[in-house]
Amino acid sequence: MQLSIRDLSKTYPNGTQALNAVSLDVPPGMFGLLGPNGAGKSTLMRILATLQDADTGSVTLGDIDVLRERQKVRQTLGYLPQSFGFHPRARAERLLEHFAVLKGIAEPGVRRDVVAALLQQTNLWEVRQHRLGTFSGGMRQRFGVAVALLANPKLIIVDEPTAGLDPAERVRFLNLLSEIGEDSVVILSTHIVEDVEELCSRMAIIDRGEILLEAEPSRAVAELRGRIWQRTVKRGELPDVERELAVISMKLLAGRTMVHVHADSSPGVEFEPVEPGLEDVYFSVMAGHHGRRSATFRVETAS
Repeated sequence: MQLSIRDLSKTYPNGTQALNAVSLDVPPGMFGLLGPNGAGKSTLMRILATLQDADTGSVTLGDIDVLRERQKVRQTLGYLPQSFGFHPRARAERLLEHFAVLKGIAEPGVRRDVVAALLQQTNLWEVRQHRLGTFSGGMRQRFGVAVALLANPKLIIVDEPTAGLDPAERVRFLNLLSEIGEDSVVILSTHIVEDVEELCSRMAIIDRGEILLEAEPSRAVAELRGRIWQRTVKRGELPDVERELAVISMKLLAGRTMVHVHADSSPGVEFEPVEPGLEDVYFSVMAGHHGRRSATFRVETAS
């Protein structure tokens, strides 16, 4: 079952155009939607989740018209929004049973088995009697996945799932997502490049409501091979380098600034070629969209 999006547009009453003729084909498996905050990702996710109307365009999931057959979509949809709230005094197992009833799993024995299986799959079985208010951020996210997986959805939407998680919780959560992305269309909306690089077989980059790139991550990286160069620069040199070359990103390392430059051939003897990664793909695409002289991206220092 494939998700097909055609010429989807959305403008808010204040004049902000969140989506501009977005078209995507999303096959089964993990699909990464990558873009900065405010790029239009959450608007697109809410429209696909039937929570918001589009102005124009069409969306189909198999033979379901997503924009017009909302009830059919909701019967096969799992949605984990960027932020969600559960009553802190509710116990995990009981609350998941409540959501199972809302999903139409009425037979008590079946419901009990489904809830137990999901709590085990999300590694929450041992804390099933604990209150949600005692859960860590990663545990709450995993509980959200358990809710999203009720009734075996064919479309799963996960919006900014690892924001705010510590490294260990992030790894556990990404491992969980990789397990569920085999039989359904799973859209991972994020601004974190590493999440897409580690999980997704296809991806798109969105900014200012427009799709800038749709590709397989490995192929997009391969096409940059031989075109990314790096060197360390002193603070006083940086303005000249940015003015003369297509600097796509910079990173502070041991008190010095490492810049990455996009160029078809060596930009100078002080530069060395570097094996590109998906981060370089992202920054190159974004720099081309914004104009290179105003689009140098600063990367957090690796720890």
